[in-house]
Amino acid sequence: CGAMTGFFLSERPVKNFTQAKGANTELFGQLFHAALAEGIYLAPSPFETNFISIAHTADIIDEAVSAMSRAFQRLSR
Repeated sequence: CGAMTGFFLSERPVKNFTQAKGANTELFGQLFHAALAEGIYLAPSPFETNFISIAHTADIIDEAVSAMSRAFQRLSR
């Protein structure tokens, strides 16, 4: 069983398409490149989906979480 995820960078919760369109796409672009520098390939648009599958072990997911944490830290610099 797999799962889907995505990111909308906003100061408020995003619950519908109108709110999603108001999210910070420029900041998402920065996150995309920061994640890529950490070895994580996200879908290149916040309007696309990322997938997690049974091929991703707990160790791989832990590594990805750490890499994404570093990617988010890069945004605050």
